Amino acid sequence: MHLKPVIAANWKLNHTPTDAKAFFQRFLAQVPKLNERTLVFFPSAITLTTVMDALRDRPEVWVGVQNVHTEVQGAFTGENSVLMARDVGARVVLVGHSERRHVFGETDAMTTRKMALIAQGRLTPMLCVGETLEEREAGRTAEVVERQLSAGLAELDDVQVGAIMLAYEPVWAIGTGRTATPDDASEIHGVLRRALVSRVGEKAAAGIPILYGGSVNRGNASQLLAAPDVDGLLVGGASLDADSWASIVRA
Repeated sequence: MHLKPVIAANWKLNHTPTDAKAFFQRFLAQVPKLNERTLVFFPSAITLTTVMDALRDRPEVWVGVQNVHTEVQGAFTGENSVLMARDVGARVVLVGHSERRHVFGETDAMTTRKMALIAQGRLTPMLCVGETLEEREAGRTAEVVERQLSAGLAELDDVQVGAIMLAYEPVWAIGTGRTATPDDASEIHGVLRRALVSRVGEKAAAGIPILYGGSVNRGNASQLLAAPDVDGLLVGGASLDADSWASIVRA
């Protein structure tokens, strides 16, 4: 079981296996075993086994994959499957990250399929939802994130829903230096929490961590974590530096 807060590092297309070894030599020296929060790393597929080896004495740290295909096997050159992720020891899978949606064209229907496969494969999906700047300025943020959440949960039963993680990542704040204020994040996290309550009830919904992602850094991490309904952080660029990431993990 995960513990809140959940602090997750999405390395995206960064850090070779050699880089990862150097990162963990520095990072693990600064961060002792964590007993009051869950730490997750999402390295690239090629770097995954190096990260798992670096963490072999730290089983409380979770390792995940950044994406899986909508099929479990077949003629899909360059893709990775749920079966492969589970076999190598991954525990979490990112689904519907904004870059998957807006760079690679991932649709709501694809996130529906992936969420079902991940749950069936006994891995934990971390579903990402978030609006573009145009959608935000049009006052459609709640509509967009509720639609994305509904699609992600469409083929899950209530037990499977209760085992997910959720991340709100406004597209306009990712890698731009612009960050939603703690109040902004709390407002949309509240929208998501209420949607979860309507689906699985208050008790189960309360156990689902909702993370914030979008230009998080060591300067704003504590304020974001203190906001109501913010149960953790999904961090990109600031997770690549061992010292910066250690500061955020300790926030």
